[in-house]
Amino acid sequence: MTIPAGHRVSLSDVTDQPVFTPPMSSNVPHVDVLIVGAGLSGISAAWHLQHECPGRSYAILEAREQMGGTWDLFRYPGIRSDSDMYTLGYRFRPWRAAKAIADGPSIKAYIEETAREHGIDRHIRFGHRMVQASWSSADARWTVDVETTGGGGRRQFTCAFLYSCTGYYDYAQGYTPDFPGRERFRGRIVHPQHWPERLDYRGQCVVVIGSGATAVTLVPAMLDGDGAAAHVTMLQRSPTYIAALPSEDALANVLRKVLPPRVAYGLTRWKNIARSMFYYYIARTRPDTFKKALRTEARAQLGPDFPLDTHFTPRYNPWDERLCMAPDGDLFRVLREQRATIVTDRIAHFDETGIQLESGTHLDADLIVTATGLRMSVLTGVTLTVDGNEIDFARELLYKGMMLSNVPNMAASVGYTNASWTLKSDLIAQHVCRLLDHMRTHGYAQVTPRRDPSMRETPVFDFTSGYVQRAQPRLPKQGDRAPWRLYQNYLKDLVMLRHGPLDDPALEFRGAPSHPGDARSGR
Repeated sequence: MTIPAGHRVSLSDVTDQPVFTPPMSSNVPHVDVLIVGAGLSGISAAWHLQHECPGRSYAILEAREQMGGTWDLFRYPGIRSDSDMYTLGYRFRPWRAAKAIADGPSIKAYIEETAREHGIDRHIRFGHRMVQASWSSADARWTVDVETTGGGGRRQFTCAFLYSCTGYYDYAQGYTPDFPGRERFRGRIVHPQHWPERLDYRGQCVVVIGSGATAVTLVPAMLDGDGAAAHVTMLQRSPTYIAALPSEDALANVLRKVLPPRVAYGLTRWKNIARSMFYYYIARTRPDTFKKALRTEARAQLGPDFPLDTHFTPRYNPWDERLCMAPDGDLFRVLREQRATIVTDRIAHFDETGIQLESGTHLDADLIVTATGLRMSVLTGVTLTVDGNEIDFARELLYKGMMLSNVPNMAASVGYTNASWTLKSDLIAQHVCRLLDHMRTHGYAQVTPRRDPSMRETPVFDFTSGYVQRAQPRLPKQGDRAPWRLYQNYLKDLVMLRHGPLDDPALEFRGAPSHPGDARSGR
């Protein structure tokens, strides 16, 4: 018998027993919440569980041998955040360093320190990669199959709630177009996602293919220090909007000297949230004004004779793709000093000594870096089934940007595309904790988002970026109205996720089975 969407079946209606906990085999660990991923989102999820749902057991599965996620994976020169650390940092742990735009190792250290301070590191199973998760309504639990490193083979875990904090791109491989003649090149070709340890490019001519955040970071970074390249050329097919901003937040550094750390951090955090929302609003409602401001800044950085129309005037409006940041104008500086060159053209083919462009120009290179983008993916390499039926992510809708329609007891941490990732992931962690407490209070064992059949589907991301467009056929969709629509707006999400009602008609709550094998509490 199907329970209609919005109908609540409480334990008080069917049994005197406490919430059902399935009997476990002694060799299969069981936890209340199983978190997948020990990056920024996973550590946030664990902290919120410890502080807002005390008494619930949890474990974190991490495929890599260290925590940090993105900030452990990427090792290319200059790796840094594109967001300020007062908003990328956790709400509950102040960022105390002077630099607001932090480098990758500093962010990784911040994550590790947070985990150690709160004992979260003791809950992490490193070298555990989830490959399959199977939900059983009869048992009200997930069974998770894991591949372990170091010859450990496969293991199983079971949990009442599955919480994915793995982000939305493929850690195994980045995106590289099929460049004609690639095999002819006698130098080295490297993708930033797989940067070789101790790669020596000192005194070499480097071509960085790309115009996104990675390329904007790499070009100035490869020209700094004793091991600097002789010259770096940034080869872009089309221009990108790039804004220069200070690497340090002057007001934040002053406030930290005169106020308690948490007060100073909170004030700076809200100041930066308001600023980013204002800039985004102007960019979307008055794009010509925003374009003019960016152009004026670029002209001031590069001088009156630089060809801005060719290299810094995109065909799209600001925030149709993510806006790139140049801390302290570092990219503009190396272009101005002529240690780097920017070329806007299309690749005809690679040859033995570099890249032949469609315009007829040849770029000599000792090293080519393909900063050509990421592969977006949802739970890469994981098979997800519900009562034996495999879930096709592209056929489901995202509920509140965190749960999939027709998938019980599961949430995913997905951050903003127009602001710091952690702003949204912290809100999702809070909402998951509220939902778990709501279920315990009312005796529910299962919660499943159920979509309205009349809901119109739209793409989950409205970016025109290539990595987003390539992935759209594989991604979940969003609906045309709340709670199925993503607004990319922190204030709206703050109200909905931290303070909004939990008793939602879009959610189907069910009580626990009265015994294993019985899918309905009331039978």
